[in-house]
Amino acid sequence: MLKRLFNEQPSLMWAGVVSFVLFLVTAVLVFIDPIEILGINRWIKPMKFFVSIAIFLWTMAVYFDALPERRNTFRRLSWAMIVIFIIEMAVIVGQPLRGTTSHFNSSNPFDGALFAAMGISIAILTLIVAYLTLVFFRSDLSLPPAVAWGLRLGLLVMLLGSIQGGYMASQGAHAVGAADGGAGLPIVNWSTEGGDLRVAHFLGLHGLQAIPIFGLVIDRFQRSGSVALTIGFAAVYTAAFTAVFVQALFGRPLLALG
Repeated sequence: MLKRLFNEQPSLMWAGVVSFVLFLVTAVLVFIDPIEILGINRWIKPMKFFVSIAIFLWTMAVYFDALPERRNTFRRLSWAMIVIFIIEMAVIVGQPLRGTTSHFNSSNPFDGALFAAMGISIAILTLIVAYLTLVFFRSDLSLPPAVAWGLRLGLLVMLLGSIQGGYMASQGAHAVGAADGGAGLPIVNWSTEGGDLRVAHFLGLHGLQAIPIFGLVIDRFQRSGSVALTIGFAAVYTAAFTAVFVQALFGRPLLALG
């Protein structure tokens, strides 16, 4: 399957490889560069984004491979997504190198323009995801039904996560009832002092992988009723996404340590 993906979706697959290599580079920098921004090593955020982008690009290669008849359209969308992530990561890496934050930073016109550029690029990505959701719901996929529904519902939940991310950006902060940059969980740095909108955002975006994987596994081991089980899992997953979003809105942390 990997060989086919590299042959059929080379731009997404190789861009994912580059992003994963940069994840490894930034993971090393976490340990050798002690500089912190808002109490967090400045390479933590680029590291998380690089690995997340790699996973997203590889996932999109799998999605696009499911509809080969739309190869030309998907090729254009692939390059659009790659350009979007180049813009995104240029800011996410460049701003910490300048000693400042990349997100929610409007402290001066230049920083505000960079954050706005990120916002516009991600808004375009959200429109692409909305288009793909429509395409997959309207297409007859040559896949086991549970897997096909996993792909469709994975896109739908990611779309919800993207919209929720837009709400988070409009608030100018990810923390609710606490300051950004306070005490947080290891690695993810989700606030342990107040609500954190990033938890729901994380769940929503990675529904793109979680729901199809569930559909694939359930199809392998439980063919009977596999579609209903996949839809049920997607409903539970969406409920969890909604619950942590509401929890954050009320200023309550996912886990309060200490």
